[in-house]
Amino acid sequence: MQTNYRPLRIALALAAAFPVYSHAQEAERVEITGSHIRVSQKEGAAAVQVISAKDLRDSGKTSVAEVLRAISANSGNSYNEQYTGSFSAGTSGLSLRGIGQKNTLILVNGKRVSSYATAQNTQEVFVDLNSLPLAAVQRIEVLKDGASSVYGSDAVAGVVNIILAREFQGSELSVQAGSSVTGTGQTEQSALFQTGRGKLAEDGYSLVFSVDAQKRGKLQQSDVSWLRDADFRSQQNGTLAWVPTNYLGTDPTRWLGNAQGPLQVLPYGAITPGKSGNVLAYNPAPYKTLIPGIERVHTALSGKLKINDDTEAYADWLWGYSRADQTFSAPLTVSSSLRAWNNGTQSLETIPVILPPGNPSNPGTTPLAFTSTLFDLGPRMKTDRVTFYRALAGIKGYNAGWDWDLSAGQSASVMVETVLNFVNRYAFQQVLADGSYNFANQAQNTEEARNRLRLSTRRPADAGLSTIDFSATKELLQLPAGPLGFAGGVQWRRESMNSQTSTAVLSGTELRPAINIINGQRDVSALFAEFSVPLTKNLSANVAGRYDHYSDFGNAFSPKLAIRYQAADWLLLRGTVSRGFRAPSFPEITCSTTVSYGGVLDPRDPVSPNQPRGVTNITIANPALQPEHSDNLNLGVVIAPDQNTSIGIDYYQITQKGVIGTESADTIISNEFSVPGKVLRDEQGRITTLYRQYRNQGNREVAGFDIDIRHRQNLQQWGTLKLSGQLSYVLRFAEPLTTGAALTNGVGTNYFGSIPRLRGVSSAGWESGDWQHALIWSYTGGYRQTTAQNEHVDAWSTWDLTTTRKINATTSVSLVVQNLLNRKPSWDSSTSFFDITQGDPRGRFVSVRLNHKF
Repeated sequence: MQTNYRPLRIALALAAAFPVYSHAQEAERVEITGSHIRVSQKEGAAAVQVISAKDLRDSGKTSVAEVLRAISANSGNSYNEQYTGSFSAGTSGLSLRGIGQKNTLILVNGKRVSSYATAQNTQEVFVDLNSLPLAAVQRIEVLKDGASSVYGSDAVAGVVNIILAREFQGSELSVQAGSSVTGTGQTEQSALFQTGRGKLAEDGYSLVFSVDAQKRGKLQQSDVSWLRDADFRSQQNGTLAWVPTNYLGTDPTRWLGNAQGPLQVLPYGAITPGKSGNVLAYNPAPYKTLIPGIERVHTALSGKLKINDDTEAYADWLWGYSRADQTFSAPLTVSSSLRAWNNGTQSLETIPVILPPGNPSNPGTTPLAFTSTLFDLGPRMKTDRVTFYRALAGIKGYNAGWDWDLSAGQSASVMVETVLNFVNRYAFQQVLADGSYNFANQAQNTEEARNRLRLSTRRPADAGLSTIDFSATKELLQLPAGPLGFAGGVQWRRESMNSQTSTAVLSGTELRPAINIINGQRDVSALFAEFSVPLTKNLSANVAGRYDHYSDFGNAFSPKLAIRYQAADWLLLRGTVSRGFRAPSFPEITCSTTVSYGGVLDPRDPVSPNQPRGVTNITIANPALQPEHSDNLNLGVVIAPDQNTSIGIDYYQITQKGVIGTESADTIISNEFSVPGKVLRDEQGRITTLYRQYRNQGNREVAGFDIDIRHRQNLQQWGTLKLSGQLSYVLRFAEPLTTGAALTNGVGTNYFGSIPRLRGVSSAGWESGDWQHALIWSYTGGYRQTTAQNEHVDAWSTWDLTTTRKINATTSVSLVVQNLLNRKPSWDSSTSFFDITQGDPRGRFVSVRLNHKF
């Protein structure tokens, strides 16, 4: 039914697509993200989306991550706190153009910050947006073009530059509190404070300090009305997603004991169509955290000191603390696939799950294989605590016609993860042997026996970054059409990552261990140059090149050519051609092995072929990897029919070569018999393990266009109306399904993560007297679900409203409503219920904000 409305929805999105950003209004020459040379034009040769401090307030969002993830160019394959099964739980990243968080470079005040302490999805090294401050943000610039020629690795899809205030007069406090109004019980409180004094030009110094804090309650699946029963049989390809357990041998209808704790007796066919008999099963909803409970504090301190008329010193300090609490999973289920880590052989070894004769759960005379969930130990819980900082100091000045800047910085992300109610392998083997734990009737177990089985562990990880940057710019000479601008510089940085696992895992004590050991360090040195060449009065070119040397794999060179043509006062034509690269990340290239867990749909599963099956993924690094290279093309036009209206249309094309990755689980399972050794099954015939290794797999081709439109209308006595928005339309997103295969276009599917063809964001702002209103509509297009026949995931859209009343000259109060119409994310049977990279389960959320300046 959705297909019938697709043309109408595209037309509505196009009609409503007005850009979220406003162009820089400064007449003086300023440095725009993507170039080291200052310019005076409002529009450059590349598309830069600017999110102002007012845009941040109007959005009603309470973190940098929420603001950035709402832009239309964040089209897929990016994760936030909803990814609770991650080694990087509680984090948020950004994936411009859908090609992964590792291909989007995040800067603060134009400088790099440390990546998160460990990798997302065991592979992606990224900057955690949840570690960055909100209160001090002056604006955010999003360069939607490759920028390796300026910034080096990771800028393949674009750059996000979070610019913090360097001068601020007075103090400002904002507090916000809200809760769900849909019965989930989730609440959130936040506060922002900023103060500053001094103006560099007048006082010879400036100092700005800010702090923001946020606290949000945990949201469980059982808190959400349409998810709490885990019964999705009314949905296309949906099932009763209860979990059969507590049975003997390989037949779930041979019960181990009777209904106890959360177990209920259900027809086997209700869970797996076509099966007969009854099983013991439980509802997984109470054990699933959709959004962790969080506590965060960020501080930022910035200062500038005038040394003389031509020289100034500056320093920045960023610090953040974040805590995320979640229910990691249901209590451990022991079965024939139970294993522990053998550090000597660097492999998993199977732990027998056999009830010996004489065990209270085995009244017979022969050993019995069994499956049992240890409910009386309690759900497995996880807490991640992260500390982040960046200290940066520099000096810049003007001498002999040169503007120069020298800085040095140190940044780090330190994470400690603790878990509760995991299971001790040696205690488990002991209770099996001596019969001191009753698996069939857990109510008979003593607390002493339970405590022997319970295991708590601690996993540390940290990442570090040291930098030295020097750059200088000058107008070298006067050409007939204007000055020839030059910028050049050198950079050095040291990157490191040391992600470990717990001693309980290394000793083989923890059952069903997850491992993501990464230990690497490298030095990167770079030399870059850039020229701004005026060819005619209205035509200019920018030529740039950067040479990077990595101590672990070698060199990379990244050139760029950009053209800007002001064809008329109302018409700008622009384009860039560039090459980019991404260096292999530490988990990809260091000598490391990752043990992770995920869900697959296995059509040959003898128990539940229509439900996701939990499996172990063992992924091996590859020291022989080469960097990914990209060819980037961007062409654009900006039309300004009058001073209150502008229309921008930009086409982008990215071709990546030597993309690093592993084959998908679906591909490995489909080719199980032609490529033996990658799939391991137990005696029931159920998949237990998939084996993978990183490699330069092949090419990726991505193309599409963005439409940005803005309009401002003076309504006279009725105030001012501003319409703004953006539309991103993906034409192509193609990768090989297997190494060496032809490219498959995954646009509008979830072949390579869900990649909707269309994303649109539009807003209407109305200011009149003491009132301000902002209405924002976000639209995400549907896509085809590739692992289920004829399933189409519906489009999803939400409305957000912020209404502000100015009480007096210094105080205002706002009403903020997120998801005004209480829209549910769209059903996707390839996930548990919906794709967490596209949807949000929170429903309507209402907050009140008070702002005061003094």
